Amino acid sequence: MNWFYNNLIIPEQWPPKYQESTLDKPLKVPYLDKKPDTINIKIGRQLFVDDFLIAETDLRRDFKKPVIEDHPIFYPQTALEMNDGYCTCACPFNDGIFYDDEAKKYKMWYQAGWFDAVGYAESNDGIHWKRLSEINPDRKSDRVLQYVPGRMRDGAAVWIDYYAENPDERYKMLVFFREYDFDVKYYHRKPKNVQPTEKAILYKSVDGINWVEVGTPGSCGDNTTFFYNPFTRKWVFSIRTFSKLDSRIRVRSYYETDDFFHGSQWKPEDVRFWARTDIKDTPDPNLGYLPQLYNLDATPYESLMLGVFSVFMGPPNGVCAITKHPKIIDLKLAFSRDGFHWDRPTHENFISSSRNLGTWNYGYMHAANGICVVIGDEIHFYFSCFSGQSPNFGSHKYSGGNLGMARLRRDGFASMSDDGKGGYLTTEVLEYNGKYLFVNADCSQGKILAEILDQNGNVLPGYSREDCIPVTTDSTKVQVKWKNKTVSELNCRNIRLRFILKNAELYSFWFSPDAQGHSNGYMAAGGPSFHKGMDIACE
Repeated sequence: MNWFYNNLIIPEQWPPKYQESTLDKPLKVPYLDKKPDTINIKIGRQLFVDDFLIAETDLRRDFKKPVIEDHPIFYPQTALEMNDGYCTCACPFNDGIFYDDEAKKYKMWYQAGWFDAVGYAESNDGIHWKRLSEINPDRKSDRVLQYVPGRMRDGAAVWIDYYAENPDERYKMLVFFREYDFDVKYYHRKPKNVQPTEKAILYKSVDGINWVEVGTPGSCGDNTTFFYNPFTRKWVFSIRTFSKLDSRIRVRSYYETDDFFHGSQWKPEDVRFWARTDIKDTPDPNLGYLPQLYNLDATPYESLMLGVFSVFMGPPNGVCAITKHPKIIDLKLAFSRDGFHWDRPTHENFISSSRNLGTWNYGYMHAANGICVVIGDEIHFYFSCFSGQSPNFGSHKYSGGNLGMARLRRDGFASMSDDGKGGYLTTEVLEYNGKYLFVNADCSQGKILAEILDQNGNVLPGYSREDCIPVTTDSTKVQVKWKNKTVSELNCRNIRLRFILKNAELYSFWFSPDAQGHSNGYMAAGGPSFHKGMDIACE
């Protein structure tokens, strides 16, 4: 019998073979119904986004919203991005934004000019960007792929492979193309009576700028993306497909492989139905269309996989062509502890299209591949959106592509709160290592105490609430201490934790091997002070 990193049992059939039986019922998350007897928490901060870690509580879970920047941090400016005044675009689609800890730079790959180029830019702070031609004046263009007449790019995805055996494969990319036998420079001039050849191409690069074509994956549609799951050490392709119950409805399918380049030539029978919207994804009252899953992107965050559901709210392309306004897509969050099943504890939008004509974030949102970076006490989320504004057309459904950014407290997806009434939370039995216990909590108006219990729920001597030194600050990383005992004296036995709150909010907890509070967790698309995308101590 095999186990995941957190002691979940890996089923004999993996990936699971879902059977689509309905279009509206929420998909089951088996591990929340059948938890392991002991949960391994040796990797990363432990988040309270679901009930996986919780045995008993009278606290309330409160989901948070990010603070969105008022203006785009990147937008069309160059001749390439301005598309000769037709469909302007300068944003990831999904492409990618990562922090490269070797170069100590934020790196972005983006769509430059609608259906035109894969552009490249760098930043020192993740907010102010320099394009490739500014970084290297010898480059005459911001393109990283050579222009091929008749080849029009659509969606793309990039990932930094920290553990690539070959240095020239450190950067990996997938680009979906539509190809004609003749040159078609602009999207609006592509012929309607000629069907292009559609295919995805895989690339490798040593530096993220100079790319080499490697081959093609299995058959897939546009907006197919991929990510790396470090918990399972698998490359996962998020494939655009349609429901077998209703071929009009977009869903996502799943394929995983150990080898990104040589293991990605899947056959239809290898692809698994994976995710869709459900009845809790309610239609926009002003649009009235059935919500559909336009894309599913994922990234490793601390001890779990963070997913972004890009939910299409309408209108369909034909209507948008008439109104000349972008379609509406909203971004919602999901979480997974096995990398396949997604728990959606809230169906509220995490980041919403504004739906207001003339605004930079009117609609057509996409999460950048990698999803977010971690900077100090904050998580920065990158998302693309379209204003619909076009210099030549006035408005167009595929024009005005900009890059936005949203900020969230580190681990700040959800907190457990006592609402000022006092309350407690007791965990399941935990298997841990580390010498120090840390919490991410807001106790600025109150306090949190902690107890360490044995597996049966008995408080261990010296680790009671009376022995605990109260946590009374607002901090994303604060150590929990007892008056006369230390965590290291427990000798890593299996335990439970009980947190007692009084007018406080608890976001996460973890055991660290050092007093600096490193979590040994994964940091999504990276960030300063992390090594290979992980929160680990470096000499």
